[in-house]
Amino acid sequence: MSKRTWKPGTFLYPIPAVMISCGDMKKSNIITVAWTGIINTDPALVSVSIRKERYSYNIIKETKEFVINLTNKDLVKQTDWCGVKTGAKVDKFKETKLTKEKAEHVKCPMIKESPVSVECEVIEQKDLGSHTMFIAKVLAIHADEKFFDEKGAFDIQKCHLIAYANGGYYELGKKLGKFGFSVQKKTRKITKNH
Repeated sequence: MSKRTWKPGTFLYPIPAVMISCGDMKKSNIITVAWTGIINTDPALVSVSIRKERYSYNIIKETKEFVINLTNKDLVKQTDWCGVKTGAKVDKFKETKLTKEKAEHVKCPMIKESPVSVECEVIEQKDLGSHTMFIAKVLAIHADEKFFDEKGAFDIQKCHLIAYANGGYYELGKKLGKFGFSVQKKTRKITKNH
């Protein structure tokens, strides 16, 4: 197999397609972002990178808070729509018929229809060129009850989360293994002879 060489770019796919809600319960906005990620465990830190010309940029810069709302196959149309329309001209909650849900620690709303909402407080901002990275502390995570199994464990496969890759949205599929499965010792089944 031979590989083709391209110029340097941002080809690190797939990445989560999320809807970031910001503002407050009265005046809020939703921005679709694919440039977000985990950056630290303890304390729990995440990042989101936004262009300065986006409507949500100034809202987040001023309020220093936002909510990351994970998206799934049921939200793919709203996810795309919130990424191509500007909140400066339309009320995205109203137009997409998404429901504002009160958060516990931040003033901005969570999206009720999202399977998981992550409340975030900005602790640092880095201007990187085309984008500004907001580094934020995770204040709380809210997950829909219907995605928990009978033992109380969160079952991410039930969410049907979507990812973004090279201009397209994709539903995440089948689980291929779990962390450490490649080195896990196999257990033998003992069968009784009758």
